Amino acid sequence: MTFPALETSTLLALAAYAVLGGLYLLIIPAALMFYLKERFHAAGSIERLGLYGLMFVFFPGCLLLSPFLNFRPKRREV
Repeated sequence: MTFPALETSTLLALAAYAVLGGLYLLIIPAALMFYLKERFHAAGSIERLGLYGLMFVFFPGCLLLSPFLNFRPKRREV
């Protein structure tokens, strides 16, 4: 059984879906989480509102990355 060759427009559409899906689920949420980590204590109210709004929009990607990112403080020596 052989599959028919895909047309160029179909391949371009699949590539566009893959790129947009990667941006939505991996790249933008990772950048957002690292930026939020750096600016957590210094962000103003408007910036914080925007960041949490973006966190809401990209929540599926943040949920996907959360098991792999550890932002807990380092352990203190007593």
